[in-house]
Amino acid sequence: MEQGKSADRRKPAFRFVIGIMLLVFLPHEIFAGPPFVTDDPEPVDYQHWEFYIASQHTQTADGWSGTAPHIEINYGTVSNLQLHLIAPMAYNAPDNGSAHYGYGDTELGAKFRFIQETEKLPQIGIFPLLEIPTGSEADGFGSGHWQAFLPVWAQKSFGDWKINGGGGYGINSGAGNENWEFVGTVVQKQITKSVLLGAEIYHRTTMETGGRDDTAFNLGTVIDFSQHQHFLFTAGRSINGPTEFQTYIALQFTFGP
Repeated sequence: MEQGKSADRRKPAFRFVIGIMLLVFLPHEIFAGPPFVTDDPEPVDYQHWEFYIASQHTQTADGWSGTAPHIEINYGTVSNLQLHLIAPMAYNAPDNGSAHYGYGDTELGAKFRFIQETEKLPQIGIFPLLEIPTGSEADGFGSGHWQAFLPVWAQKSFGDWKINGGGGYGINSGAGNENWEFVGTVVQKQITKSVLLGAEIYHRTTMETGGRDDTAFNLGTVIDFSQHQHFLFTAGRSINGPTEFQTYIALQFTFGP
């Protein structure tokens, strides 16, 4: 799924990164910056926390899959460095088969911003993610193999507008799997002091042998209930690809010294 990262989201501070963790991929795929798939380079502020209780759902011709719920935790360990964890309860409900529910693959990551935003230059950072195969491959909760995603993200602000985007390379080990590439961009606008709207388009190459590439879009919002409580939502579908519908919903809690 994103992407400052301080407890005060009213500056505006909105972190897209969702993964929609999953934000809109199948349960064994890489999570990103909530509430969108495309992330940003902005880490959580030093000694601040982000805590998400979230759920994502994806419909294809084969059925439904997603998380219900997943927990995401981000922590600013030092200036410009954020540690990241996602722990999902996943489900898989194929049209021709039995539905299953259980723990999915665990995601770990570290976001590092190495260029600060200036009047002329965007901020730039990296956010490598590692998927640990803790979910059952047989039940559709995970890939059964270690996975990684190695992206570079950039973001530039223009008054109430922000544009973030970038891309990366996914390492997807295992028989029948393919390494993949991703590129995406998000445009967002602070409509009021407490309401932000955004739109995203992205392209991801196939993650499995004989699969389809996916070009998709999402529309979403972040609503600040208070300085520390926030509501995130996106919905979208493929423009050219297998996803008939995808959605992400989350409550976010931000706090720190």
